[in-house]
Amino acid sequence: MSIDREQVQKVAHLARLQLTPDEETQFTTQLNDILDYFEQLSELDTSQVEPTTRAIDTVNVTRVDQLQSTAVREQILDCAPDRDGEFFRVPQILND
Repeated sequence: MSIDREQVQKVAHLARLQLTPDEETQFTTQLNDILDYFEQLSELDTSQVEPTTRAIDTVNVTRVDQLQSTAVREQILDCAPDRDGEFFRVPQILND
């Protein structure tokens, strides 16, 4: 499989990129090099390799969420730049 300059121009257009002729040539070469590398990888026997989403095993350290009441509610609300009773007042972000 090979990518030509016309395909690079089409992708650039879809991505709303303006490429110079030199960049088009550069990206055409680079993308073809990437495809050549994938062709090399496809020659490997991976039938004994289990699918994975990461190259190394990782585990997230998480905690159980527990609802807790706090006695500092007034202190937190007092730090708000604008307050409306028990609520923070924030600028409107949607139009009417």
